[in-house]
Amino acid sequence: MSYCNAINLMNGERKALHKAYHDKLYGFPINDDNELFCRLVLEINQAGLSWETILKKEITFRKAYDNFNIKKVAAYEDTDRQRLLADPGIIRNRLKVNAAIENAKAIIVLQKDYGSFQKWLASHHPKTKEEWVKLFKKTFRFTGGEIVNEFLMSIGYLPGAHTADCKIYKVILKHKPMWTNGK
Repeated sequence: MSYCNAINLMNGERKALHKAYHDKLYGFPINDDNELFCRLVLEINQAGLSWETILKKEITFRKAYDNFNIKKVAAYEDTDRQRLLADPGIIRNRLKVNAAIENAKAIIVLQKDYGSFQKWLASHHPKTKEEWVKLFKKTFRFTGGEIVNEFLMSIGYLPGAHTADCKIYKVILKHKPMWTNGK
């Protein structure tokens, strides 16, 4: 069942939480490097958990990770790692915390080489999912196939965020996601 259809079966606060993400963020292109980093960190933290858990914790993730300011996160030291691992508002997994910090450092290098994280992504488009996974594994930490796929779908680089019968699908097309080759 598609995410679009699954939301229709939800109700109450749960439906509102998912609908807000589905209707306003999922599959829409992101041009801000800090927001791209945010999405990558959230997708990494979702591994092994439900997306709903991550959506419920997004505000506390933002607070814990300095609103996903790449330069600040890249400069985190051991005291910051310990603070994050003690924060009940986020996912307290050492591998995921370390991945966020190390991936911020990797993005700093990409920004120096390409001008931005977004430009680095664009410079590698188009690729198959398998090619993207290989590139991400070479560049970042904690980025397996499902994480890379969801990250790229969620930012408009790979198709599949919405089905053609979903009302948001047409809205997404107006934003010219990369999977449409920007047409």
